[in-house]
Amino acid sequence: MSGMRQIGRLLGNNDLMVKFFRWMITLSILLKVRRLIIEIKKIFIKYNLKKAECMRIHRIRTYDGFIEHTTRNKRMIENHQAFLRRVTPTSQVPFTVLGYSYTAGKQVDFLVDFQHSDKNGQVNWRESVNCPETFFNNRMRATFHLFDLEMESYQDSKIYITEQVTPIYTYFANKFPNTVGSEFLGDKIPFGSVDKNGVRNETLCALTFPDQSFDILISLDVLEHIPDYEQAFKECARVVKDGGRMMWSVPFISDNRINSIRAKIENDEINYILPPEYHGDTLSGDGVLCFQHFGWEMLEQMRSAGFRDAYALTYNSSEFGYLGGEQFMFVAIK
Repeated sequence: MSGMRQIGRLLGNNDLMVKFFRWMITLSILLKVRRLIIEIKKIFIKYNLKKAECMRIHRIRTYDGFIEHTTRNKRMIENHQAFLRRVTPTSQVPFTVLGYSYTAGKQVDFLVDFQHSDKNGQVNWRESVNCPETFFNNRMRATFHLFDLEMESYQDSKIYITEQVTPIYTYFANKFPNTVGSEFLGDKIPFGSVDKNGVRNETLCALTFPDQSFDILISLDVLEHIPDYEQAFKECARVVKDGGRMMWSVPFISDNRINSIRAKIENDEINYILPPEYHGDTLSGDGVLCFQHFGWEMLEQMRSAGFRDAYALTYNSSEFGYLGGEQFMFVAIK
Protein backbone atom coordinates (compact mmCIF):
# COMPACT_ATOMS: atom_id res chain seq x y z
CA MET A 1 0.00 0.00 0.00
CA SER A 2 2.95 2.39 0.61
CA GLY A 3 3.68 2.16 -3.12
CA MET A 4 0.10 3.16 -3.96
CA ARG A 5 0.34 6.14 -1.53
CA GLN A 6 3.53 7.34 -3.28
CA ILE A 7 1.76 7.07 -6.63
CA GLY A 8 -1.15 9.03 -5.12
CA ARG A 9 1.14 11.85 -3.96
CA LEU A 10 2.80 12.05 -7.38
CA LEU A 11 -0.60 12.28 -9.05
CA GLY A 12 -1.89 14.87 -6.64
CA ASN A 13 -4.18 12.39 -4.85
CA ASN A 14 -6.22 11.87 -7.98
CA ASP A 15 -8.45 8.97 -6.86
CA LEU A 16 -9.27 8.00 -10.43
CA MET A 17 -5.62 7.70 -11.37
CA VAL A 18 -4.87 5.75 -8.19
CA LYS A 19 -7.63 3.30 -9.01
CA PHE A 20 -6.30 3.03 -12.54
CA PHE A 21 -2.78 2.17 -11.36
CA ARG A 22 -4.17 -0.24 -8.76
CA TRP A 23 -6.09 -1.97 -11.57
CA MET A 24 -2.93 -2.10 -13.74
CA ILE A 25 -0.91 -3.68 -10.92
CA THR A 26 -3.66 -6.23 -10.28
CA LEU A 27 -3.82 -7.00 -14.01
CA SER A 28 -0.05 -7.47 -14.10
CA ILE A 29 -0.22 -9.93 -11.21
CA LEU A 30 -3.06 -11.84 -12.89
CA LEU A 31 -1.11 -12.06 -16.14
CA LYS A 32 1.90 -13.43 -14.27
CA VAL A 33 -0.31 -16.00 -12.55
CA ARG A 34 -1.87 -16.92 -15.89
CA ARG A 35 1.55 -17.40 -17.47
CA LEU A 36 2.55 -19.55 -14.51
CA ILE A 37 -0.57 -21.69 -14.92
CA ILE A 38 0.16 -22.09 -18.65
CA GLU A 39 3.72 -23.19 -17.88
CA ILE A 40 2.47 -25.68 -15.29
CA LYS A 41 0.00 -27.05 -17.86
CA LYS A 42 2.81 -27.39 -20.42
CA ILE A 43 4.87 -29.38 -17.92
CA PHE A 44 1.84 -31.56 -17.09
CA ILE A 45 1.07 -32.20 -20.77
CA LYS A 46 4.72 -32.95 -21.52
CA TYR A 47 4.81 -35.41 -18.60
CA ASN A 48 1.67 -37.19 -19.75
CA LEU A 49 2.84 -37.34 -23.35
CA LYS A 50 6.07 -38.88 -22.12
CA LYS A 51 4.09 -41.51 -20.20
CA ALA A 52 1.78 -42.09 -23.17
CA GLU A 53 4.80 -42.86 -25.35
CA CYS A 54 5.49 -45.80 -23.02
CA MET A 55 2.17 -47.39 -24.04
CA ARG A 56 2.53 -48.32 -27.69
CA ILE A 57 -0.91 -48.95 -29.22
CA HIS A 58 -1.73 -49.56 -32.87
CA ARG A 59 -5.25 -49.77 -34.31
CA ILE A 60 -5.51 -52.25 -37.17
CA ARG A 61 -8.60 -53.22 -39.19
CA THR A 62 -7.40 -55.78 -41.74
CA TYR A 63 -4.86 -58.55 -42.32
CA ASP A 64 -3.06 -56.39 -44.89
CA GLY A 65 -2.93 -53.56 -42.38
CA PHE A 66 -1.32 -55.93 -39.89
CA ILE A 67 1.35 -56.99 -42.38
CA GLU A 68 2.13 -53.34 -43.05
CA HIS A 69 2.26 -52.69 -39.31
CA THR A 70 4.71 -55.53 -38.60
CA THR A 71 6.97 -54.38 -41.43
CA ARG A 72 6.92 -50.76 -40.32
CA ASN A 73 7.48 -51.59 -36.63
CA LYS A 74 9.90 -54.48 -37.03
CA ARG A 75 12.63 -52.77 -35.01
CA MET A 76 10.25 -51.96 -32.13
CA ILE A 77 9.01 -55.57 -31.98
CA GLU A 78 12.57 -56.92 -32.05
CA ASN A 79 13.61 -54.54 -29.26
CA HIS A 80 10.75 -55.75 -27.06
CA GLN A 81 11.70 -59.39 -27.64
CA ALA A 82 15.31 -58.56 -26.78
CA PHE A 83 14.09 -56.96 -23.53
CA LEU A 84 12.21 -60.15 -22.64
CA ARG A 85 15.32 -62.25 -23.19
CA ARG A 86 17.35 -59.95 -20.94
CA VAL A 87 14.97 -60.08 -17.99
CA THR A 88 14.12 -63.81 -18.14
CA PRO A 89 16.42 -66.06 -16.07
CA THR A 90 17.93 -69.17 -17.62
CA SER A 91 16.42 -71.36 -14.90
CA GLN A 92 12.68 -71.60 -14.23
CA VAL A 93 12.60 -69.64 -10.98
CA PRO A 94 10.24 -66.75 -10.15
CA PHE A 95 11.64 -63.30 -10.85
CA THR A 96 10.60 -59.66 -10.82
CA VAL A 97 10.45 -56.92 -13.43
CA LEU A 98 10.33 -53.26 -12.47
CA GLY A 99 7.52 -51.23 -14.05
CA TYR A 100 4.59 -48.88 -13.49
CA SER A 101 1.34 -50.54 -12.40
CA TYR A 102 -1.64 -48.73 -13.95
CA THR A 103 -4.03 -50.21 -11.40
CA ALA A 104 -1.84 -49.43 -8.38
CA GLY A 105 -0.82 -46.01 -9.70
CA LYS A 106 2.81 -46.50 -8.73
CA GLN A 107 6.06 -48.20 -9.67
CA VAL A 108 6.26 -51.81 -8.50
CA ASP A 109 8.26 -54.99 -8.88
CA PHE A 110 5.98 -57.16 -11.02
CA LEU A 111 6.08 -60.84 -10.07
CA VAL A 112 6.72 -63.30 -12.89
CA ASP A 113 6.68 -67.09 -12.64
CA PHE A 114 6.47 -70.15 -14.87
CA GLN A 115 3.16 -71.39 -13.50
CA HIS A 116 1.33 -71.22 -16.83
CA SER A 117 4.36 -71.82 -19.03
CA ASP A 118 4.12 -73.87 -22.20
CA LYS A 119 5.75 -77.24 -22.80
CA ASN A 120 9.00 -75.53 -23.78
CA GLY A 121 9.17 -73.72 -20.47
CA GLN A 122 8.40 -70.29 -21.96
CA VAL A 123 6.82 -67.75 -19.63
CA ASN A 124 3.10 -67.23 -20.21
CA TRP A 125 3.45 -63.46 -20.06
CA ARG A 126 -0.26 -62.83 -20.58
CA GLU A 127 -1.25 -64.67 -17.41
CA SER A 128 1.74 -63.57 -15.34
CA VAL A 129 3.49 -60.26 -14.53
CA ASN A 130 1.39 -59.84 -11.39
CA CYS A 131 1.10 -56.53 -9.57
CA PRO A 132 1.99 -57.08 -5.87
CA GLU A 133 -0.37 -54.26 -4.85
CA THR A 134 -3.57 -55.11 -6.76
CA PHE A 135 -2.78 -58.74 -7.72
CA PHE A 136 -3.90 -58.11 -11.30
CA ASN A 137 -1.85 -59.86 -13.96
CA ASN A 138 -0.68 -58.54 -17.34
CA ARG A 139 -3.95 -59.31 -19.12
CA MET A 140 -6.16 -57.77 -16.43
CA ARG A 141 -4.16 -54.56 -16.00
CA ALA A 142 -4.03 -54.02 -19.75
CA THR A 143 -7.80 -54.54 -19.98
CA PHE A 144 -8.47 -51.74 -17.51
CA HIS A 145 -5.87 -49.48 -19.13
CA LEU A 146 -7.21 -49.99 -22.66
CA PHE A 147 -10.78 -49.60 -21.44
CA ASP A 148 -9.96 -46.13 -20.08
CA LEU A 149 -8.19 -45.18 -23.32
CA GLU A 150 -10.72 -46.52 -25.84
CA MET A 151 -14.22 -46.94 -24.45
CA GLU A 152 -15.31 -43.33 -23.74
CA SER A 153 -16.98 -44.30 -20.48
CA TYR A 154 -18.67 -42.15 -17.85
CA GLN A 155 -19.45 -43.02 -14.25
CA ASP A 156 -23.11 -43.54 -15.13
CA SER A 157 -22.39 -45.62 -18.26
CA LYS A 158 -24.48 -48.78 -18.52
CA ILE A 159 -22.05 -51.65 -18.86
CA TYR A 160 -22.60 -55.35 -19.49
CA ILE A 161 -19.74 -57.75 -18.88
CA THR A 162 -20.04 -61.43 -19.74
CA GLU A 163 -18.66 -62.63 -16.39
CA GLN A 164 -19.68 -62.11 -12.79
CA VAL A 165 -17.61 -64.18 -10.38
CA THR A 166 -14.22 -62.74 -11.32
CA PRO A 167 -11.93 -59.94 -10.09
CA ILE A 168 -12.45 -58.17 -13.41
CA TYR A 169 -16.21 -57.97 -12.86
CA THR A 170 -15.66 -56.73 -9.30
CA TYR A 171 -13.32 -54.00 -10.56
CA PHE A 172 -15.87 -52.67 -13.05
CA ALA A 173 -18.83 -53.02 -10.68
CA ASN A 174 -17.02 -51.01 -8.01
CA LYS A 175 -16.08 -48.29 -10.48
CA PHE A 176 -19.32 -48.14 -12.49
CA PRO A 177 -22.54 -48.59 -10.48
CA ASN A 178 -24.60 -49.43 -13.60
CA THR A 179 -22.62 -52.58 -14.36
CA VAL A 180 -24.42 -55.87 -15.06
CA GLY A 181 -22.58 -59.16 -15.13
CA SER A 182 -23.57 -62.73 -15.94
CA GLU A 183 -22.29 -66.28 -16.28
CA PHE A 184 -23.43 -69.18 -18.44
CA LEU A 185 -25.25 -71.52 -16.03
CA GLY A 186 -26.93 -73.57 -18.75
CA ASP A 187 -30.29 -75.10 -17.90
CA LYS A 188 -29.79 -74.91 -14.14
CA ILE A 189 -32.07 -71.86 -14.01
CA PRO A 190 -33.95 -69.89 -16.71
CA PHE A 191 -31.92 -67.42 -18.73
CA GLY A 192 -32.27 -63.91 -17.37
CA SER A 193 -32.82 -65.12 -13.81
CA VAL A 194 -30.48 -65.05 -10.82
CA ASP A 195 -29.40 -68.00 -8.69
CA LYS A 196 -29.18 -68.12 -4.89
CA ASN A 197 -25.70 -66.58 -5.03
CA GLY A 198 -26.88 -63.60 -7.05
CA VAL A 199 -25.32 -64.81 -10.30
CA ARG A 200 -27.31 -64.02 -13.44
CA ASN A 201 -27.68 -66.68 -16.14
CA GLU A 202 -27.25 -65.57 -19.76
CA THR A 203 -26.26 -67.07 -23.09
CA LEU A 204 -24.60 -64.83 -25.65
CA CYS A 205 -26.60 -66.46 -28.45
CA ALA A 206 -29.93 -65.29 -26.97
CA LEU A 207 -29.46 -62.49 -24.45
CA THR A 208 -32.56 -61.56 -22.43
CA PHE A 209 -31.86 -57.82 -22.46
CA PRO A 210 -33.93 -55.41 -24.60
CA ASP A 211 -32.44 -53.82 -27.71
CA GLN A 212 -29.92 -51.02 -27.09
CA SER A 213 -29.64 -51.65 -23.35
CA PHE A 214 -25.96 -50.83 -22.82
CA ASP A 215 -23.41 -48.14 -23.59
CA ILE A 216 -20.55 -50.64 -23.33
CA LEU A 217 -20.26 -54.41 -23.61
CA ILE A 218 -17.17 -56.31 -22.42
CA SER A 219 -16.50 -59.96 -23.25
CA LEU A 220 -13.15 -61.43 -22.31
CA ASP A 221 -12.12 -64.89 -23.48
CA VAL A 222 -15.70 -66.09 -23.91
CA LEU A 223 -16.58 -66.06 -27.62
CA GLU A 224 -14.18 -68.88 -28.48
CA HIS A 225 -16.39 -71.22 -26.43
CA ILE A 226 -19.56 -70.50 -28.42
CA PRO A 227 -20.12 -72.73 -31.50
CA ASP A 228 -22.50 -70.26 -33.16
CA TYR A 229 -20.26 -67.29 -32.57
CA GLU A 230 -21.74 -65.24 -35.42
CA GLN A 231 -25.13 -65.34 -33.70
CA ALA A 232 -23.37 -64.17 -30.54
CA PHE A 233 -21.87 -61.26 -32.52
CA LYS A 234 -25.38 -60.25 -33.62
CA GLU A 235 -26.72 -60.42 -30.07
CA CYS A 236 -23.88 -58.23 -28.83
CA ALA A 237 -24.67 -55.65 -31.50
CA ARG A 238 -28.37 -55.80 -30.68
CA VAL A 239 -28.02 -54.94 -26.98
CA VAL A 240 -25.41 -52.17 -27.49
CA LYS A 241 -26.79 -48.66 -28.00
CA ASP A 242 -26.18 -46.72 -31.20
CA GLY A 243 -22.81 -45.07 -30.68
CA GLY A 244 -21.95 -47.61 -27.98
CA ARG A 245 -18.85 -49.78 -27.91
CA MET A 246 -17.82 -53.35 -27.37
CA MET A 247 -14.44 -54.56 -26.13
CA TRP A 248 -13.48 -58.21 -26.34
CA SER A 249 -10.59 -60.64 -26.29
CA VAL A 250 -10.32 -64.09 -27.88
CA PRO A 251 -7.59 -66.52 -28.92
CA PHE A 252 -6.30 -64.79 -32.04
CA ILE A 253 -3.97 -66.02 -34.78
CA SER A 254 -2.55 -62.82 -36.23
CA ASP A 255 -1.09 -64.62 -39.25
CA ASN A 256 -4.49 -65.99 -40.31
CA ARG A 257 -6.90 -64.19 -42.58
CA ILE A 258 -9.70 -66.59 -41.63
CA ASN A 259 -10.84 -68.17 -38.39
CA SER A 260 -9.53 -71.58 -37.39
CA ILE A 261 -12.47 -73.80 -36.49
CA ARG A 262 -11.45 -76.47 -33.99
CA ALA A 263 -14.83 -78.11 -33.37
CA LYS A 264 -18.46 -77.89 -34.49
CA ILE A 265 -21.77 -79.14 -33.18
CA GLU A 266 -23.53 -81.28 -35.81
CA ASN A 267 -26.67 -83.31 -35.13
CA ASP A 268 -26.33 -82.45 -31.43
CA GLU A 269 -22.87 -83.99 -31.32
CA ILE A 270 -19.43 -82.41 -31.17
CA ASN A 271 -17.38 -82.91 -34.30
CA TYR A 272 -13.70 -82.40 -33.48
CA ILE A 273 -11.86 -80.94 -36.46
CA LEU A 274 -8.65 -80.38 -34.47
CA PRO A 275 -7.50 -82.00 -31.22
CA PRO A 276 -9.72 -80.86 -28.33
CA GLU A 277 -8.52 -77.76 -26.48
CA TYR A 278 -9.95 -76.87 -23.08
CA HIS A 279 -9.67 -73.61 -21.15
CA GLY A 280 -10.15 -72.97 -17.44
CA ASP A 281 -13.64 -72.44 -16.03
CA THR A 282 -14.21 -69.96 -13.18
CA LEU A 283 -17.35 -71.80 -12.04
CA SER A 284 -15.93 -75.31 -11.87
CA GLY A 285 -12.73 -77.27 -12.11
CA ASP A 286 -13.78 -78.68 -15.47
CA GLY A 287 -12.36 -77.15 -18.60
CA VAL A 288 -14.47 -75.49 -21.30
CA LEU A 289 -14.07 -76.62 -24.90
CA CYS A 290 -12.61 -74.07 -27.32
CA PHE A 291 -14.51 -74.22 -30.61
CA GLN A 292 -12.40 -71.74 -32.58
CA HIS A 293 -9.39 -69.48 -32.71
CA PHE A 294 -10.08 -66.29 -34.60
CA GLY A 295 -8.38 -64.64 -37.55
CA TRP A 296 -8.80 -61.26 -39.22
CA GLU A 297 -12.15 -62.17 -40.80
CA MET A 298 -13.62 -61.81 -37.30
CA LEU A 299 -13.57 -58.03 -37.67
CA GLU A 300 -15.56 -58.12 -40.90
CA GLN A 301 -18.00 -60.54 -39.28
CA MET A 302 -18.48 -58.04 -36.45
CA ARG A 303 -19.25 -55.32 -38.96
CA SER A 304 -21.74 -57.60 -40.70
CA ALA A 305 -23.35 -58.32 -37.33
CA GLY A 306 -24.33 -54.68 -36.85
CA PHE A 307 -21.27 -52.68 -35.79
CA ARG A 308 -20.18 -49.82 -38.04
CA ASP A 309 -16.51 -50.25 -37.18
CA ALA A 310 -14.31 -52.94 -35.65
CA TYR A 311 -10.56 -52.96 -35.13
CA ALA A 312 -7.74 -54.68 -33.31
CA LEU A 313 -5.58 -52.98 -30.72
CA THR A 314 -2.02 -54.29 -30.68
CA TYR A 315 -0.03 -53.19 -27.69
CA ASN A 316 2.99 -53.82 -25.53
CA SER A 317 4.89 -51.83 -22.94
CA SER A 318 7.92 -52.79 -20.91
CA GLU A 319 7.31 -49.66 -18.82
CA PHE A 320 3.76 -50.72 -17.84
CA GLY A 321 4.58 -54.41 -17.60
CA TYR A 322 2.56 -55.45 -20.67
CA LEU A 323 5.10 -58.03 -21.72
CA GLY A 324 5.24 -60.95 -24.11
CA GLY A 325 5.40 -59.44 -27.55
CA GLU A 326 2.43 -57.89 -29.27
CA GLN A 327 -0.86 -58.56 -27.54
CA PHE A 328 -4.37 -58.05 -28.90
CA MET A 329 -7.61 -56.52 -27.70
CA PHE A 330 -10.57 -55.78 -29.97
CA VAL A 331 -13.03 -52.89 -30.14
CA ALA A 332 -16.25 -52.45 -32.11
CA ILE A 333 -18.32 -49.26 -32.42
CA LYS A 334 -22.01 -49.38 -33.25
